[in-house]
Amino acid sequence: MFEALLYEKNGVNNSVLCKLCSHYCEIKSGNYGICGVRQNIGGELFSLSYGNSSGFAIDPIEKKPLYHFKPGTKVLSFGTQGCNFHCSNCQNWQLSQEKCKSLNIEKNYSPDYIASLALKYEFDGIAYTYSEPTIFFEYARDTILKFREFYPQKNYFHIFVSNGFMSKETLDFIEKEELISAINIDLKFMDDSGYKKITGGNLKPVLENIKRLNEMNEFIHLEITNLLLPNENDSKDDIKHLVDFIANLNNEIPLHISRFYPNYRMKDKEATGIDKLLLAKEIAESAGLKYIYIGNTGLEKVSNTFCPNCNELLIKRNNYNIKFENMNLSKKQCKKCETKINLIL
Repeated sequence: MFEALLYEKNGVNNSVLCKLCSHYCEIKSGNYGICGVRQNIGGELFSLSYGNSSGFAIDPIEKKPLYHFKPGTKVLSFGTQGCNFHCSNCQNWQLSQEKCKSLNIEKNYSPDYIASLALKYEFDGIAYTYSEPTIFFEYARDTILKFREFYPQKNYFHIFVSNGFMSKETLDFIEKEELISAINIDLKFMDDSGYKKITGGNLKPVLENIKRLNEMNEFIHLEITNLLLPNENDSKDDIKHLVDFIANLNNEIPLHISRFYPNYRMKDKEATGIDKLLLAKEIAESAGLKYIYIGNTGLEKVSNTFCPNCNELLIKRNNYNIKFENMNLSKKQCKKCETKINLIL
């Protein structure tokens, strides 16, 4: 149990206002926030998931997915229980949809312990993932600061895999302390009805955070994922609305179009059709996006990076294995036409 960073005491019946995410939950004494892992105890807000992490694994960074940030590197991935969304299709619902009091976590993993893993295992950075990292922000922040303390000479990077629903105050914190180097945001829908129906959230804060993160691209690399849900967000209009938003913001933001598979409360849905995925890629290309990928399929070439100017193959990916082809790595350019590529090495 750890006192929260971002909350205000209301002074009425010991209630508090949580300012961690864009729900801005007003929580009465004894109650939990929407995330299920922040509790008001006697007029103070506590994070119950601090240190209660799970799912430790060393992954290729491409699995996050991040294709244009440190390609070929390895990350230590973990998350905690709790989430500010309640997605009907969640792949990690056993972790994200459980309250701390009902989930059996055998061991508390402190930031010191996680930082110590760098001495035993070879990895280049840390991915805060599996559940929403905003919800365990204090834990993630302390882990980041501990890595800086333990390894001042080694540049471990830190990345969030997020739904993008963090509050303005949380993003202020991230910007002020330069906590993360990259983020992948799952932009799920381009309308409030889809967010409300499937996730319990809403669209505007996600779009505002994406806009702000794009402005912070000097120190935070941004990529976006869109999971195509059959009959929910896969119409031509849905796809065009989403890719136009990204293209008008910054057409160099990589977009990952991801295939849905039946899961959790959507086991009755069929997997996304390959034709829909290819159509989405075609629409994204027509909108002017330069880097478009299709995930969760066995399709060939859809994970490769091509030069947006001359279409030369630059990075070949196969089952998270990568090979640089026609790249001038020192200049981050296409060897053939010298086009600059949005790539962090």
